[in-house]
Amino acid sequence: MGDKSITNLARSAVLALLISSVTWAAPASAQSFTDKLKNLFGGGSKSDEQPQQQAPSDEPQPDMDCPQVTIRAGASTYAVAEPGQQAIGNAVRYQATITKMARDCTKTGGEITARIGIQGRVIVGPAGAPPTVEVPLRVAVVQGGVGEKVIATKAYRTTVNVGEDESVPFSFVADDLVYPVPPASAADNYIFYVGFDPQLVSAEKPKPVRKRK
Repeated sequence: MGDKSITNLARSAVLALLISSVTWAAPASAQSFTDKLKNLFGGGSKSDEQPQQQAPSDEPQPDMDCPQVTIRAGASTYAVAEPGQQAIGNAVRYQATITKMARDCTKTGGEITARIGIQGRVIVGPAGAPPTVEVPLRVAVVQGGVGEKVIATKAYRTTVNVGEDESVPFSFVADDLVYPVPPASAADNYIFYVGFDPQLVSAEKPKPVRKRK
């Protein structure tokens, strides 16, 4: 067995071990967003540490009934393979996973602006990752129940510098998801979904150009 095969086997083992050790995110608690981001990303700015004063009724107000945040089923991982191959086995270049989340809502008039914090990890696969990778993310607020209804959704990208590391953490905050204040009867059914959206990448692939005969 050659050195390359041994290296690929080692990377496959590391990839499987790191994925199996991921702690999947649970719905966020009623903790303040500042505290959540401190716990999530390892610190906050001085301005974040100052206690918030009670705002007048015409000023933006923190919404204590912020929907829970969870990972959409089937969107917790994002694997990239060699061109023309499936992202399995030794063809995997890198795989991203979501590990933790936080959220915060601010109500202004008839609208709510949500901030969704996402922490994850990029794991280098057997095929080897480039020095810099782009991770496509999507955040949505959905009204659950019989027949889910998407209230608002936005796509984002974050760039992760991998370098020569086998596993690199990343963090991202989506701070501009705006949606109407829900009716009181439906507020409890609202939920934030986060996840990877590979279609953001595939949609940008250039179409083949036909050469004129």
